[in-house]
Amino acid sequence: MHESLSNGAGGTPPLPNGRAAAAGAARSRLGRDGPPSELDVMKEKFSKLLLGEDMSGTGKGVPSALALSNAITNLAASVFGEQRKLEPMAPDTKERWKREVGWLLSVTDLIVEFVPTRQTAENGTTMEIMSTAQRRDLAMNIPALRKLDAMLIGYMDNFVDQTEFWYEKGGDNKRDDDKWWMPTVKVPSEGLSDVTRKWLQYQKECVNQVLKAAMAINAQVLVEMEIPEIYIESLPKKGKTSLGDAIYRSITEETFDPLEFLAGMDLSTEHKVLDLKNRIEASTVIRKRKMQTKDSKSSWSSIVSFEKREQFEERAETILHLLKLQFPGTPQSQLDISKIQYNRDVGYALLESYSRVLESLAYSVMSRIEDVLSADAAAQNLTASEAARRALESTSAELPAARKLDAKEELEKLNEAPASMTLFDFMGWHFDQDELMKRREDGTLDADGEAMLLKKAPSMAPKKFSYVDSLSSGGMRSPSARH
Repeated sequence: MHESLSNGAGGTPPLPNGRAAAAGAARSRLGRDGPPSELDVMKEKFSKLLLGEDMSGTGKGVPSALALSNAITNLAASVFGEQRKLEPMAPDTKERWKREVGWLLSVTDLIVEFVPTRQTAENGTTMEIMSTAQRRDLAMNIPALRKLDAMLIGYMDNFVDQTEFWYEKGGDNKRDDDKWWMPTVKVPSEGLSDVTRKWLQYQKECVNQVLKAAMAINAQVLVEMEIPEIYIESLPKKGKTSLGDAIYRSITEETFDPLEFLAGMDLSTEHKVLDLKNRIEASTVIRKRKMQTKDSKSSWSSIVSFEKREQFEERAETILHLLKLQFPGTPQSQLDISKIQYNRDVGYALLESYSRVLESLAYSVMSRIEDVLSADAAAQNLTASEAARRALESTSAELPAARKLDAKEELEKLNEAPASMTLFDFMGWHFDQDELMKRREDGTLDADGEAMLLKKAPSMAPKKFSYVDSLSSGGMRSPSARH
């Protein structure tokens, strides 16, 4: 034994069944000249996942769920991290994203559950047996997320061959705002044409629908994840301690308006928004924990009725929902980070990370569209209020009250929404309508033309699911810190 080990020193240790030769062959394939093959890249990725990102092989790697979550997050960062302009993705980058995210999501095909099925025997008797099928939440959400993924890439492809706006190059970029690293958008001195401006608003609406659906799925998965004990142990014993006296009094007042509450809070920085979210989430967890353990002392007050406690909980959840809508680019809260870090469910890990990176990409595309519209408003010397009013001028309906996003409902809205159009498609529709209007004025419009004219045009203004959406249209931040 001593001799065999010394002979292997400095080289590949001897392994049974010829594994040393196989390992050497794998290294030679990876180390050969030229780019590695697709098979080699896939083997390397899954090898890292099996080792839990610990390449030393000492067993100190992270759990499989966290390794897969990190893999999707890192892949998205490498693919979309440099997507700083409104332009189609490079073909090779697009192909890499589709290929490698498909590898990672293929794991969900093997996450199954038992479901009852009927089976007919040869003699005609019918029996009920348990068979395996993909877990229900994965079977519903993975195809939906893939559709959102394809839609986002398609929306970016629509910005091909743009001539009405462009970006400064290299050293000419002199942005001095909070997006100093982004390229500066340039538009003609007279601003964008009316057709292009409306088309950009239409594209923003389409991307906003995808953002809503991704946010809803991500929030739903995070709610399903178990709260780690290590997070619970770090909390104070009373929810009032977590909130602070001022926030506690505001939430427990007889009359409460969540929008007025947020307006009275200092949310000028990302850190302050995150601190408020952490405080409210912690107090909610403390209260629910005590309710589950049937402790006589509530986190709100020992003399507060059960109905009041439910009311306070609803108020806290409303504030959290409004914060997510108004500041979707803020980093993840302590509760979300703990859930992701200590989660052991591979299916939840893939759903959460995939929906999160799509949410980040959708918001990034929306921010790039808003940059162009802001440059257009600046070229026409419009104030911020005038620019916001112009963006909302085509919708005069009363805004609905804020409500919680539902993943199924948002996906149904995507199925009903009109397909996205390139600028040339949009201009074609616009000019057809102008021609029909002229024929109507001249009295030469036939019945078919009248039907085409009355056909509902695609909506150009962003749909408003809540009042907060209109407030956040110009104040949302880059999600780079979160993802």
